[in-house]
Amino acid sequence: MVRREDRQREILRKLKLRPGENHAIGRLAQDLEVSEETIRRELRVLEARGAVVWTHGAVQLAAASSEGPLDRRMQENVAEKTRIAAAAAEFVRDGDIVFIDAGTTACFVARVLAGARRDLKVITNSLVVAETLGGRNGNALFLAGGEMDYDYRAFSDQVAQAYVAQFTPHLAILTVGGVHPDHGLTDRHAREAAMSRIVYERADRVLLAADHTKFGRLGLICTASPEEVDILVTDAPLDEAFAQAFRRATVVIAP
Repeated sequence: MVRREDRQREILRKLKLRPGENHAIGRLAQDLEVSEETIRRELRVLEARGAVVWTHGAVQLAAASSEGPLDRRMQENVAEKTRIAAAAAEFVRDGDIVFIDAGTTACFVARVLAGARRDLKVITNSLVVAETLGGRNGNALFLAGGEMDYDYRAFSDQVAQAYVAQFTPHLAILTVGGVHPDHGLTDRHAREAAMSRIVYERADRVLLAADHTKFGRLGLICTASPEEVDILVTDAPLDEAFAQAFRRATVVIAP
């Protein structure tokens, strides 16, 4: 008797033979010599893991949302992130209480704020953001501690999460691993996803800063719904599916 784990591995193997293409449920059932209901049962498990995207009777591999160490990621899409950062900074006023997360685009926002705003109360789990904004222009800094993630140069364990949960920022500037029209905002790291969920609940307003490469990606763990985003700042117009997903948000296309 074929084990479920083996059947799921075989489904993924077949999808990998033609990545990016839709595969009919009926054809998969035929190839594996099982019922379509059995295939659907396995796909529910694989979809929950973020391994596949399943819509309208067809399935395909989820686009990978992998991230490397922070220094390398800071060199990717620099022009787009710079434009997004300048547009995002326009929503911050002198004296605001602001949470800024550990994503690379958030680090670009911090760079802009360092030369453009003063007297901020900055809450962050990012060592880079802390170094960029702390101790200058009258800013007060509140840095979450705990065990440091050296790839992110950030803190996002339970100690850091409990610290951040104490605050109620006027504005949270958040990033994301992937944005999918059906599955929402996702991340590949459980701790970062948990940190984001806390901030979505605590902040008065949430600004999501995401360049065009994030759209269509699907990470492992859901962080929020697009409906929870108050302001979306990106670098390219949204297609119809994403425009509908973010219909409640103020959408800014960075010039």
